[in-house]
Amino acid sequence: MTDDTIDPVEGAPETVTEPGTWSVRIIDLSGASEGEDDTVEVVKDFIDLMHANAYARAYVRDSIERCRTPGASSKEVIENWFAFGENAEVVDAGEDGWKSSTELEDFAASRATPMERDWRAIDPRRLVDDEEIAGPPDDDDDDEDDENRHEVIRH
Repeated sequence: MTDDTIDPVEGAPETVTEPGTWSVRIIDLSGASEGEDDTVEVVKDFIDLMHANAYARAYVRDSIERCRTPGASSKEVIENWFAFGENAEVVDAGEDGWKSSTELEDFAASRATPMERDWRAIDPRRLVDDEEIAGPPDDDDDDEDDENRHEVIRH
């Protein structure tokens, strides 16, 4: 090893990315989508790898529940998912990215709670900074426009 190379830390991801650069690829398992790789969309701008992993997991959990039919066995749920569902994978995460294969059987065996399925709540396209909510600073102390202001409710 020369002086200008750095020995990677064991267990650390090989690539270090800036916040907001992680992406999740949504894949149509039915084969009905256009294109060669069955990618439906790529969701971008996750805060960090943990955020992207949580989104991918919740997305797949929801997809499996949408493929669950009344009285279906775990095997049938998985078959339905592979025929009609959507998978999600974290782009360029390697071994650190969440994989549906690690939890697929558990997901099929038990119903998800609404919170486990709620990928929309953590979708980076819906996240808003406090500064965006606040808007421009209010320089005048005039309260005449109070009746025209709208209240923002945070979840």
